[in-house]
Amino acid sequence: MPDKFSTGLLSSTDEDASERSSMVESQLRARGIRDERVLAAMTKVPRHLFVPDDEKPRAYRDGPLGIGCDQTISQPYIVARMCEALNLKPESRILDVGTGSGYAAAVEACLSKHVTGVERIPELAERARHALAKAGCTNVEVVCTDGSLGYEANAPFDAIMVAAGAPRVPEELKRQLAVGGRLIIPIGATQTLQDLILIERVSETDYETTNLGSVVFVPLFGKDGWF
Repeated sequence: MPDKFSTGLLSSTDEDASERSSMVESQLRARGIRDERVLAAMTKVPRHLFVPDDEKPRAYRDGPLGIGCDQTISQPYIVARMCEALNLKPESRILDVGTGSGYAAAVEACLSKHVTGVERIPELAERARHALAKAGCTNVEVVCTDGSLGYEANAPFDAIMVAAGAPRVPEELKRQLAVGGRLIIPIGATQTLQDLILIERVSETDYETTNLGSVVFVPLFGKDGWF
């Protein structure tokens, strides 16, 4: 797996390394995550760098955490499950919609060639850039724009991960997906409960859809999301 992080930050003296290893074994592998590249990335990425100072003692807990602006950093298991479902490759180009803290983008960066993070809230976009730089990520860019419309400038993408619930699958995201690529997104009729939907583009005009079960995400606001 390509090392996208500074060796100094993630050295064997990292005091949080044991917490990450425990998180991976008890929260991820024990629940059926089998992709060794995903497990290795989750072991490597310093989640504590992506949460507010008052949440750092709980950085590796089994659940989401608030990051301000009415947004959250996703539960580690959900990040791992979404990454595994996307079947990320070292050559993949990824669109990360609803970047928030930047944590999922950091995990994706460890598994792929390039990540474009899209975050609509300027404060969070700037904080994500800072955290990603501190973590030593070198292949992630974060742009502040409407994520429901994707990011045409860097399309097509081999994988698109959406970390916010939408009332429907945004057409622009489907259009910006490369043939053979995968899109994972929470979809629901309300802003509080969704189904995690995996979409694979099998041709220029055809898509296959799989429902991966119930989830709870913050809502996706934007032109092709909730208003």
